[in-house]
Amino acid sequence: MMQLLRALNVTSVFRIGLSSYRFTDYFKGMEKVGAVREIFGEKTEEVLHNLMVEFTFIGGYMFVNNANGHLMISSRYLNRGDRIDIYLDLIHELVHVKQLMEGKELFDVHYGYAERPTEIEAYLAAVREAKRLGLSEDRICQYLKTEWMNVEDFKRLAKSMNVNCEHWLNAT
Repeated sequence: MMQLLRALNVTSVFRIGLSSYRFTDYFKGMEKVGAVREIFGEKTEEVLHNLMVEFTFIGGYMFVNNANGHLMISSRYLNRGDRIDIYLDLIHELVHVKQLMEGKELFDVHYGYAERPTEIEAYLAAVREAKRLGLSEDRICQYLKTEWMNVEDFKRLAKSMNVNCEHWLNAT
């Protein structure tokens, strides 16, 4: 991700602590990234400056805390995860930050994960960015597949993203 972030003129600072930090202290330059500007528009700098990040020692990846709006990031994922996945997850989660700011229910139990409107919107932004970066369909499929989705949910999500993952599924 460092190479990817450098290409985007973004600097990330990997100081893992136990407190909340400003997003812009860790992901410097993200306010200049086109995909991020598409999410927040004119308010990009303000939103990112006010967004707090908490690094956690619990497993997982990253998510938006529904209670306080903070971006929660697993320090293990940040330090050991695939850098492209981390970047795309940041795009995905920033969409959730915007959704929460708009008063949307991020975890609406009336929908399965792969059909939840907030997830579809967030994945669409990440996939759009993945395509802009030139990632192959197979690599995008790899990004989309998570351990909490069964094969049918994965296929449904991929179809919603207009990504053909049949070949990738057969090869894995």
